Amino acid sequence: MFIEIIGWIGAGGVLLAYLLVSTRKIAPTSKEYQLINLFGALGIIVNSAVHMAIPSVALNVAWLLIALYGLIKAIGK
Repeated sequence: MFIEIIGWIGAGGVLLAYLLVSTRKIAPTSKEYQLINLFGALGIIVNSAVHMAIPSVALNVAWLLIALYGLIKAIGK
């Protein structure tokens, strides 16, 4: 049950980040956007790994790495 909650929170986070950028509430280069994506991807990775959904794990590892890169760039500004 706990793993399912982590997965749902992660999915909600990724969707929230997309909504906030799409409605121009936050910038796609902002630290907030990158952090929401990073933690969202992490939640999905945990859930997907437990359920052995390897394609989802791979996709979200890439998503997390992109968010980490964006966060590093945003902090460097």
